Amino acid sequence: MGRVVAAAVYSAGKKVTNITLDEGAAWAAKPGHFVWIGLEEPNAQELFNLQRQFNLHELAIEDALEKHSRPKLETFGDALFIVTYSPIRHEGKLQFIETHIFAGKGYIITARNGHSASYAHVRQRCEARPLLLEHGEDFVLYAILDFVIENYQPMGEAIHAEIDELESSVMCSSLNERDIQKLHSLRRDVLRLRRFAAPMVEIGEELQNLSFPFIDKNMRPYFRDVQIHVTRQMEDLTTLADIASQTIEVGVLLEASRQSVVQRKFAAWAAILAFPTAVAGIYGMNFEDMPELTWHYGYFGVLGFIAVGCVSLWASFKKSGWL
Repeated sequence: MGRVVAAAVYSAGKKVTNITLDEGAAWAAKPGHFVWIGLEEPNAQELFNLQRQFNLHELAIEDALEKHSRPKLETFGDALFIVTYSPIRHEGKLQFIETHIFAGKGYIITARNGHSASYAHVRQRCEARPLLLEHGEDFVLYAILDFVIENYQPMGEAIHAEIDELESSVMCSSLNERDIQKLHSLRRDVLRLRRFAAPMVEIGEELQNLSFPFIDKNMRPYFRDVQIHVTRQMEDLTTLADIASQTIEVGVLLEASRQSVVQRKFAAWAAILAFPTAVAGIYGMNFEDMPELTWHYGYFGVLGFIAVGCVSLWASFKKSGWL
């Protein structure tokens, strides 16, 4: 059984009274009145009841029952059906809550399938602006869409803060596997946000061009405002995806650079140690006739030669930055 979050009738920019679902059609038929119904996870019976009252199209009801549609706007005669998604964080994972909006002359119906930010805030904001609420269904539709888009901003800012933190960590220390997985996960979240937000640009554009009885031409700038907000969100999300990718690339380059420094140090010390090894190897050969074998100071001379050679190599590598 779904939950009726709110159901009320409005006229002249003011709330008239709360109603039940069965009273909706009667109030919507009154001139100058419209009903605003908000449902949470409605069942088939409730949707069929609303379909019968407001003559909702069967394809719109079918989409609402199936769920998991992509964000879209469809027109059925003089009525609209819009699918939107609001992002939320649940146990550290990004999720999207689907909302179906039915809009027509005399009614606005929202069916939310999950626990996202409550649309009660939208209702309160609209009721606090009676001059705009007086426009009716089209203003409520704008307010709902604007609220949906607003939910993307704090999510994007939270992801941006996490990416910035990881970027600072990458600059100071080695990029470990956990950091790479976290960056990849954040980048994937950004791409998912873009995928669900992108269709809202088309929805805002279509609402500006539609000629419906319940959409006043004076409301078209408001729908353009929705489109502008979505476009800005898309630009921010694109930038975030680029930052995440670049952070991974920079981290890999820095790690390669750090490994190169270590390898150079190992190579330098190997070269220094190879010098006395080579000298010792030569004098360790078991030949009878070898120069300097009978020289009284031969041992000390070889040690001195080895010391001079090793110090010279060390100084050379130090100067070149390998040590």
